[in-house]
Formats: sequence, structure tokens, C-alpha cells
Amino acid sequence: MAQILVVEDEESLLQTLRYNLSRAGHEVRLSTNGLQALDMIRGNPPELVVLDLMLPGLDGLELCRAVRAEASNPAVAHVPILMLTARDEEIDKVVGLEVGADDYLTKPFSMHELLARVKAQLRRADMGVAAKDAPSQLASGDLLVDVGAHRVQRGATPLLLKRREFDLLVYFLRHPGQLQTREALLRNVWGYEYVGDTRTVDVHVRWLRGKIEPDPTLPRRIQTVRGIGYVFQE
Repeated sequence: MAQILVVEDEESLLQTLRYNLSRAGHEVRLSTNGLQALDMIRGNPPELVVLDLMLPGLDGLELCRAVRAEASNPAVAHVPILMLTARDEEIDKVVGLEVGADDYLTKPFSMHELLARVKAQLRRADMGVAAKDAPSQLASGDLLVDVGAHRVQRGATPLLLKRREFDLLVYFLRHPGQLQTREALLRNVWGYEYVGDTRTVDVHVRWLRGKIEPDPTLPRRIQTVRGIGYVFQE
């Protein structure tokens, strides 16, 4: 299965996560400290990081930022991160996504849900590998995307997109004019095999509009179909 790094300073939860992930067939590595975890990720990048928000040494948000900043080492910078938080405030979830977490789970959670989220992130990573055979250059109007190089330009201006924003844009460009429900986007971009939190989709669409739309308040490219989802218009 997959090599997973669990970063959690609560010993009972750490051991529970190790037991359940190992039982699911994964190779599990453990860390209780953010600085130690960063060294472990740099030294031997795992296939997934399960990361607690509140950590000694370096908290989860700072660790996530540090991992995503490793531009010279794609195996580190692009490792999927599932963030765990004891808070249930929307702002904490949004901040986690802003710094580069791929998904979040609020404590307390069931092991069934955690394993489903882990499976979704690993499935999404496999989908990314399979997509390497697809065309690497995509264009729509003044947008140009180099999928292999992970670069986006709007006219002559380079755009800095977070990884999930990039994945969402690529999916839209490969399916122009097709109505995409939020559930379909969660399944095909996030890798969920079940209906997750569709607010995640709305947050990323809002961020993406802010970068690719001439006027994000009057979007022309990513249009909302009220109550259903979105359509990308070329």
C-alpha cells in the first residue's frame, strides 16, 4: 500500500492512527514534533502526511507552508497533506487550505472517515500519475497551462496557483462546457469516493476566479449553476 507519515503529539491518538492505518495495509511512520517531521519529509518523502494542527516545535500550518515551499524538490513540495484540527471554525479550515493542505478533518472523527479520506488522497495521487499521458499544454483564450511544468500564464503574466487550484483549473480546461456538480469535482479533483464537504469546492473556485477572471465579481470563465455546480466556458 502506501507509506504514510503521521504527525501528532497526542500519544493515544498517535497509536490509534498507527494501528488503524497499519491494519489497512499501510507502512506508517510517526512523529510528535513539527521540526522532526519536516526533516523526515525532506529525507524520505512519504506518499501522504496526516498532520495535526497543534504541534510543538513547528505547528501544522507552518510545517505545511515549509513543505509547499520546497520548490526544488517536487517529491516534497507535492506530498498530499491531510490536516487534523481540534477546532471547528470555518476560518481554521480555510487557513489550512490556504497554506497548502489538501484536506482537513475535525476532531473528534471516526476511523472509518479518516481511512476514507486517506484512500481519497492516495487515489487522487494515482490519478495524477495516470494523467501524465494526457496533453501537457492546455489553452483557453489568454490562459495557457503547462501541466508538466506546473505553470500557468494569463497573457504574458505568470499566475501563482496553489496545487489544488491548479488541479481544478486543469480539470475545467479538459472538460469545457460541461456542467460539473460539486460532488463530481470532489470525486474527480479531490479523489473522494463519497460526498465530502462541498464548501471546499466553493472556496477553491472563489480563489481560482480571483486569479483567472478579469472581474471575479462577474465571472465569465467559471460560471455558477445555482444549486448544482459550475461550468467552465472557453
